[in-house]
Amino acid sequence: MEKGSHQHHQQEGHHQESRHDGQQQESHQQENYRQCSQAPMEGLGLMGTPMPYSDATTAHGGLRIPSGCAISGIIDRTGKRMSGERIIQSISVMHDRSNGLGGGFAAYGIYPEYKEFYAFHIFYNNLSAKRECEEFLEAHFDIINLSKIPTRKVKTITDEPLIWRYFVEPLQTKLADSQLNEREFVMRCSFKINTSIQGAYIFSSGKDMGVFKAIGFPEDVGRFYKLEEYKGYSFTAHGRYPTNTPGWWGGAHPFALLDFSVVHNGEISSYDANRRTIEMYGYKCTLLTDTEVITYIIDYLHRRKGLNGYEIAAVIAAPFWQTIERMPREEREKHEYLRNVFASLLITGPFSILVGFEGGLMALNDRLKLRSMVVGEKGSMVYMASEEAAIRVIEPDLDKVWSPRGGEPVIVGLDGGESEWL
Repeated sequence: MEKGSHQHHQQEGHHQESRHDGQQQESHQQENYRQCSQAPMEGLGLMGTPMPYSDATTAHGGLRIPSGCAISGIIDRTGKRMSGERIIQSISVMHDRSNGLGGGFAAYGIYPEYKEFYAFHIFYNNLSAKRECEEFLEAHFDIINLSKIPTRKVKTITDEPLIWRYFVEPLQTKLADSQLNEREFVMRCSFKINTSIQGAYIFSSGKDMGVFKAIGFPEDVGRFYKLEEYKGYSFTAHGRYPTNTPGWWGGAHPFALLDFSVVHNGEISSYDANRRTIEMYGYKCTLLTDTEVITYIIDYLHRRKGLNGYEIAAVIAAPFWQTIERMPREEREKHEYLRNVFASLLITGPFSILVGFEGGLMALNDRLKLRSMVVGEKGSMVYMASEEAAIRVIEPDLDKVWSPRGGEPVIVGLDGGESEWL
């Protein structure tokens, strides 16, 4: 009895020390958050072709904009599908927040005729990579349809890879042999291709959704992919201004895994700790950018651990310990649990992100709100962007507009939907 009591006090003391250390560290972080001050790296062009960072910044007089990058998102809560033209209009207003080293879009509800199948969007360096990848796909999936992703020539988009789309479902024999659930099977097959087939990258793998990205300004990328011809109930967009990670086709945003997609403005100072943790659970960070790890953390917390969107936000943008201590008991205990169990998945550094998922959209700032985020509403429409101008250009007469607080998620689901995120 006494021994058990002694052990309990030891553990309690250790917990208090850990919290004290965490409070000291957080206090230090509040004073010394890095503002993307690292020196620029040499980037990558098409699937590994060297492209010096400075070449893409010449037009900007050699200036770096640490708080650059632009993000924008739209969702119609009724599920009504709209043209991709609106999201192109929105992101184009923030042209000067990017430098041509990456642009992209995620679109939901765009493949209603194939909504029961996984839509793989794949970059290929060459035909041999394509042949090897298709051999793997044929061995593990039933390929329902395959085709090149339609594009048009755009003067500023050059050196494009082969870009193909496959609608697939797992072969039941392979799925049974794997003893995995379907989504885990698809995820592992995607990582297998991305890590073992040189020159092949699956950059989108969800159902009834797709990612479209390239090296270029986002409005040019939208025209390149003919995004105005797609109709979906939700879109996100990103204009990239990389500060310390390479500019290449696979490294453009959004980053996607299964139905999740992430666009991000900022810099993750906790990347190494986050990456080491998430790779212990079978995820592989292969795309040479810190943003990739956010997508995998969200997939892990939601799909594997069953957390909803608000709980995920409480992990990756956790309140400071001082804030938690002032919460009502039940709320305090919940946040203490999340902080202790998922401590290594806390994302530090300045960031604002938009997370797309089946049936909804989430906006989230870092807990100190070191990156801008504005949300607006008009009827059934919800708009999220780095700047209010990006919302006003497509909806000048808003019913409501506000700037969410740091660490406060804004989660929007479809009306009548039963999203596990809410």
